Amino acid sequence: MSISPFILAASAILIFLSIPLLVPLFLRHQRLLINISSLIAAIASLLAITAGVWTVWKGSTESYIMPLGLPDLPFHLRLDPLSGFFFTVIGLLGFSVSIYSIGYVKGFLSRRPVNRLIIFYNLFMAGMFMVIIADDAFFFLISWEIMAAASYFLVMFEDEKAENRKGAFIYILVAHVGAIAILLSFGVMASLATGFENFGGYTFDAMRQTEFPIKWATVAFLLAFLGFSAKAGVFPLHAWLPEAHPVAPSNVSALMSGVMLKTAIYGIVRVTFDIIKDFPWWWGVIVLIFGLLSAVMGVLYALMQHDLKRLLAYHSVENIGIILIGIGLAMTFTSFHLPVLAALAITAGLYHTLNHAMFKGLLFMGAGAVLHATRVRNMEEMGGLIHKMPWTAALFLIGCISISALPPFNGFVSEWLTFQAFLLSPSLPSPILKLIFPLAAALLALTAALAATCFVKAFGITFLGQWRGHHTHVHEASPSMRVGMILTAVSCLFLGVFPTMVISWMDIIPEKLVGGSLTTTAGQFGWLWLTPISHSRASYSAPLVFLIILAVVLLIYIFLHTRKTAIHRGPLWDCGFEKIDTRMQYTGTSFAMPIRRILGFIFLIKETVRIEASTGTPGHNTFPRSIHYRLRVRDRMWGWIYNPVADASFWIARKTGKLQQGRIQAYLVYSFVTIIILLVLL
Repeated sequence: MSISPFILAASAILIFLSIPLLVPLFLRHQRLLINISSLIAAIASLLAITAGVWTVWKGSTESYIMPLGLPDLPFHLRLDPLSGFFFTVIGLLGFSVSIYSIGYVKGFLSRRPVNRLIIFYNLFMAGMFMVIIADDAFFFLISWEIMAAASYFLVMFEDEKAENRKGAFIYILVAHVGAIAILLSFGVMASLATGFENFGGYTFDAMRQTEFPIKWATVAFLLAFLGFSAKAGVFPLHAWLPEAHPVAPSNVSALMSGVMLKTAIYGIVRVTFDIIKDFPWWWGVIVLIFGLLSAVMGVLYALMQHDLKRLLAYHSVENIGIILIGIGLAMTFTSFHLPVLAALAITAGLYHTLNHAMFKGLLFMGAGAVLHATRVRNMEEMGGLIHKMPWTAALFLIGCISISALPPFNGFVSEWLTFQAFLLSPSLPSPILKLIFPLAAALLALTAALAATCFVKAFGITFLGQWRGHHTHVHEASPSMRVGMILTAVSCLFLGVFPTMVISWMDIIPEKLVGGSLTTTAGQFGWLWLTPISHSRASYSAPLVFLIILAVVLLIYIFLHTRKTAIHRGPLWDCGFEKIDTRMQYTGTSFAMPIRRILGFIFLIKETVRIEASTGTPGHNTFPRSIHYRLRVRDRMWGWIYNPVADASFWIARKTGKLQQGRIQAYLVYSFVTIIILLVLL
């Protein structure tokens, strides 16, 4: 049998499914189990990367039918350029995180066995790849549930903690609500594909060949968008994300935020552009609006956070919003038959999908290294870590620059492409859209500025200044953890410096989805210049920008460090007072205070101040013994959406519970009434 991309992809999935079988063999050799399983997972990820890159490069499509599942319902598999791209995204981060896990997972050995973590980690990876390769509703939903169940047990890994149990419960609840919506969407499309005469409509091929009436197509799209949005953490269905991601092990958090959310993006793109294909322009506006809400609200809530991992989780909401903005623009341009502009927008969305996987994976791995060393997640209890963890600090800084969309790293390129798509919106014939799109572009610019502000806070409070914590034995991350972070950091730099090469590789995807291509324009002047539409409109030379920045940094370093008198060191000075201690440092709370004062109405804020008088007598507070300040910022969506639904569910459960009489006579009456109703209705 000749080697093909599909064979490599299937081999990667089988390897991930086989790794849990090693656990019983190494029950008493946990360190060896971690090393072997992580290395095999890294090899499987490399196979997935190879399969994905090869598929996109060739522009090929391979389909297979597996005689598994139920009678007359075999599993249909398909590897095309779209699924190949997502295979590449998941494989790239999976490779880095698997190497990172060699050092990170060993940190749990002093507290608990890691068997469950290894088993569900690999099932989680296999589930994500299976979702991407599925080509029928049945196998897709089975894979979706494997992915959801495995990630649930990963979030629950430290199940003795109440916050882990709460986060896992909310996550699995929202995941299943989303799965029900996806199931209903597939049901609508399958019934229209073949009617109710047979089950052949459950395959995506049958759905692709069907022209859906606009009314039922809209129902299917809205259900699919609801289901996938719940998984992606789109506002206002985002509340599970900052509860589940912070409590999961950091290698799992990197995968959940970096690539699991992207399976939902894959689902939206697959259903909209590949299966339904023909849709009205207002579908794109709906996606765009929810993308803008997610981007703005995600970054605002991130600014208020003190928990480093919770801050990163809210930024996942923001970046999913940016991806949806690109997809919404592409849908709008497609509906008005503007294929080149649609290609630009979908390329921007998919490029940001890849970029976000790399820099968010890097940031979560950096946060995991900090947590591994300090045992705290609260930034207010950190500080000065750049002196104790220089490698982690430098790599985390690269992630901060990337997510803040600053050149020469990758976040800048995808957001720049999104702005270019916005700037071409005057080509649309609709006056309403010509008004909406510039406002949307302004909100995206605000989001970018707030993201940069947030990561100045995150890096400054965590790594700069003086150490605020009580744990003194802070150490640098292990070599394998550093290698995992270095790989993603290099990816962020490569994707930022050579975007023309990457766009040329993935250009087959917009060509197949929207009928447009950027090959003739984006690389018109070679790899040095990126000209998305025309060099007369806009161009960006990432390599040139990188070389200029590198030259400036080198000149400054040479100028300052070759002269012994160029740098003078002295005690810290603050308004004439030199004896600054850790309690006087700028805090994350004070950093976010201006935004909190201006936009406080968006949040549910509770501030309390308790003063202890020096004399012990209330009222004598001129010279208090101590002042205790507490700030709590909560998501209003809990009170507006989630708590009412929870209360209603409990009320219905209590009322329904009264039907359980415990008497056989009552149950016979229920059965009799049910039979009578069925006879009348049927």
